Amino acid sequence: MEKAQSIGVVGAGTMGAGIAQACLVAGLPVVVIDIDEERVARGRAAIAAGLARSVSKAAMAAADRDAALERLRGACDYAALRSCDFIIEAATENEALKVAILQRIDGVARAGCIIATNTSSISVGRLAEVVTRPSAFVGTHFFNPVAVMNLVEVVHGPKTGDATVAAAVSLAKRLGKTPVVVKDAPGFVVNRLLCPMLNEAVLAYSQGIASAHDIDEAMRLGCNHPIGPLALCDLIGLDVVLAVMKVFQHDFEDPKYRPAPLLEEMVAAGHLGRKSGRGFFTYDAP
Repeated sequence: MEKAQSIGVVGAGTMGAGIAQACLVAGLPVVVIDIDEERVARGRAAIAAGLARSVSKAAMAAADRDAALERLRGACDYAALRSCDFIIEAATENEALKVAILQRIDGVARAGCIIATNTSSISVGRLAEVVTRPSAFVGTHFFNPVAVMNLVEVVHGPKTGDATVAAAVSLAKRLGKTPVVVKDAPGFVVNRLLCPMLNEAVLAYSQGIASAHDIDEAMRLGCNHPIGPLALCDLIGLDVVLAVMKVFQHDFEDPKYRPAPLLEEMVAAGHLGRKSGRGFFTYDAP
């Protein structure tokens, strides 16, 4: 496939809605799937709100926003994906859940369709084992918020075909993103470097080395980071950071990747960051 013409996105949450919005802005028709009408409606509302922000910033004309929303279709039935030639699984970072979703996608995907996973740390090779054509399976790791972040890690699994990688690179560029092709390894490049640093920041905070504000100020001013590590945890979602660290701990079998106990405690308490209204900092609304 030289160029994707229609996109399917499974998962209407933060990442799925962001990916769908980027595809709509690029002029592509998009089908968004989730488990019930309420979640589909929430995803559509998030996409509409994102497009409205673009209009308010004069980055998009109102007519283009309306046209983009006309290209959006929401559904709960995976059969709606049969018309798509590039389908992206964008569920939460849980391997068992992703496997179940990918099996359902594989059951309806038409011949020649590329199936991608938006995993941030799980082995693309393992996920590829559940689809019938692993050569047409690839990782496309978008970053949150998708509308702002320009990078897409295109993950070349052990059985991913070169043509599949090229198609994923082409789609990323069409969305105005910069693709970087990476080997299939835990955390790929960005999270392999980033998440242990975030985990260490949580440990430093839990040990009382400095306040959350001062830890973030130190990294912003001392390392020129645009956002401090604890605020970044809140933005990413503490549950996502924890999931990545658990993948590292399992796959590397190295105690240095053990998640910070406080991170586990906060996730168990439902303090997930911005999306719950409370993490290392508090927020007016999720």
